[in-house]
Amino acid sequence: MNFSIVKRTLGWLLLFEGMFFLLPLLTAVIYWEEEFFSFLIAIVICGGLGGLCLIKKPENTSIYAKEGFVIVAMSWIVMSLFGALPFFFSGAIPSYTDALFETVSGFTTTGATILQGHEVEGMAKSLLLWRSFTHWVGGMGVLVLIMAFLPLSGARNMHIMKAESPGPTVGKLVPKVRQTALILYAIYFGLTVVQFILLVCGGMPVFDSLNTAFATAGTGGFAIKSDGMAGYNSYLQIVVTVFMLLFSLNFNSYYLLGRGKFKEAFNAEIRVFLLVVFSAIALITLNLCLAEYGYSVGEAIKHAAFSVASVISTTGFATEDFNLWPSFSKTILVLLMFIGACAGSTGGGMKVSRHIILAKGGMHEVGRLIHPKQVKKITVDKRVVEHEVVRSVNAYLVAYILIFVVSLLLISIEGHDLTTSFTSVVTTLNNVGPGLEKVGPTGNFAFFTDWSKFVFIFDMLAGRLEIFPMLVLFAPSTWRR
Repeated sequence: MNFSIVKRTLGWLLLFEGMFFLLPLLTAVIYWEEEFFSFLIAIVICGGLGGLCLIKKPENTSIYAKEGFVIVAMSWIVMSLFGALPFFFSGAIPSYTDALFETVSGFTTTGATILQGHEVEGMAKSLLLWRSFTHWVGGMGVLVLIMAFLPLSGARNMHIMKAESPGPTVGKLVPKVRQTALILYAIYFGLTVVQFILLVCGGMPVFDSLNTAFATAGTGGFAIKSDGMAGYNSYLQIVVTVFMLLFSLNFNSYYLLGRGKFKEAFNAEIRVFLLVVFSAIALITLNLCLAEYGYSVGEAIKHAAFSVASVISTTGFATEDFNLWPSFSKTILVLLMFIGACAGSTGGGMKVSRHIILAKGGMHEVGRLIHPKQVKKITVDKRVVEHEVVRSVNAYLVAYILIFVVSLLLISIEGHDLTTSFTSVVTTLNNVGPGLEKVGPTGNFAFFTDWSKFVFIFDMLAGRLEIFPMLVLFAPSTWRR
């Protein structure tokens, strides 16, 4: 293990986090808020510790797979530990455990909260902006951002991008990793700006538009109103619906579209994703209408589309309390939590590409049982899926199920109803946000004990980092030189 390069990378991370605090600091100045001092102290701490980590330049700057996983896992933990300081210092969230939960939920773009609706609306604007900004920072990945401006270790920093980026496979758009990171963030920033402009044009206040754009771009879902998105007009809800889906697509596809490669951009994963989205909207709309829930057909379509986009993108915004919907509709939404967004997006979940590979792998095994001597490869978009990728997807599924079961058992010790316990693990491990019953769209996670909150914190980090970077930290061989 190259500890020196790990320490140096964490140093850069702390300096960047100190710079991230400047945006809410400026907000505190504009609105004359005393939270200014909380952010100032956090900046000094991050800057001081980050500077100390950078004093001595390591002789060996190589980053291999092991260092890549450790750097990513440690970076997200450190980023969350220090990102919670403004909430704690200001007294807005008196418990550091709660402040850490809220921050991890922000950076991992989960959107699960320990705050009541009135507590959110009563929070200082600078803290609200920081809360939403954590979504934007964590959406694309903070280390991808750092790589866009600082070449950490030449070509080998691809190990960092692979460990931080969501999906079974990660590739470079262009030969250099740094240029790939710049392209991804340019697309990310551009889409965020477009959504912000559309929201402002629709009559949403500038401050609300900025927070909503940050939360949508990162598919996080922290709302700044007690009623979520319900209080905004239909145009604004439709804009958010569309952009939740846009940020759920693989960002590589936008790059391919820009180069005129329409067939490659509209790949199998995106086709399946859109098929699932429109099928779920149709089924929920039909269920709401037949159940005589009180919606007109147009209202049923609007709320179904918003909820489906919110859940499958793992954003977590809400215009309605779907916890009160018929069981059939709620079941569909829970299933969408497991599916998640596309690989290479800012969304969470298991990712559509993994489900495609698992489904094709299952059909492949059935075919081999019928024709034992046949030689046939698993293909997606007429390309052979390498055995390494199939093995990785299978290993991911096993690890996912193991973490899910252990987490559910640990949470169930508290004695809450099964639906609450089950969906609280589903929604944190898949970075969705709201679940059902006590953790539904109008509920929160404040009633859980600190023990359970730490389980959720691990689940949120494991879900965002695709499990393995977090598991690597527990392997004894990781820490051997």
